[in-house]
Amino acid sequence: MTKLSVNINKIATLRNARGGNVPDLLKVAADIQRFGGQGITIHPRPDERHIRYQDARDLKAVVTTEYNIEGNPQHNFIDLVLECKPDQVTLVPDAIGAITSSAGWDTIKNQEYLTEVIQEFQRNGIRTSIFVDPILEMIEGAKKTGTDRIELYTESFAHQYSLGNEKGIDPYAKAAVLANELGLGINAGHDLSLDNIKFFKENIQGLLEVSIGHALISEALYLGLDNTVNMYLNKLK
Repeated sequence: MTKLSVNINKIATLRNARGGNVPDLLKVAADIQRFGGQGITIHPRPDERHIRYQDARDLKAVVTTEYNIEGNPQHNFIDLVLECKPDQVTLVPDAIGAITSSAGWDTIKNQEYLTEVIQEFQRNGIRTSIFVDPILEMIEGAKKTGTDRIELYTESFAHQYSLGNEKGIDPYAKAAVLANELGLGINAGHDLSLDNIKFFKENIQGLLEVSIGHALISEALYLGLDNTVNMYLNKLK
């Protein structure tokens, strides 16, 4: 079964809108795990507009499943990850001020930099994953960095699928075949939803984990958080 890691950034956004502690981020993380979620993902950004750096520290005591911290490996982020020592760190090439992730790494151009950062995390017992587009050259470049896994950036698939174009899965399926041949673990995330997750999972060989936040939290407004988490789990079996 593909594991479901729930990104709770949107819970932090809602909390921060009023300046208090409602909803309680730590309680939501604990509840998601109690409902069956197999991991918690956060993506702190430098402006702390949703997840705060202190949240990352506080969640360490709450996450009993898999703790995944995403972000651009700048100095403050690296220091935070080394302090929190999550199970996994996912490296994402976000520009400062970006609304959301919009592209994967150029693993060829950034090979030396990524290799250095990855080695530092691995020396501290943290599994590494690199956010990449479904481009075979980028998959090969990821392998050369020494990363444990890749996370396929799925925005293009989700968009094509919403238009009725199931062929949008093809680059991802080919990328997965290559990643498996190279011995890279495969994660995926971005715009995956209850509408498209089953089709994606069925066509991606060796999919280990998906990280889903915006869609899952939005769907939970209508369906309830417990119910929505379990609907995803059923589709990922």
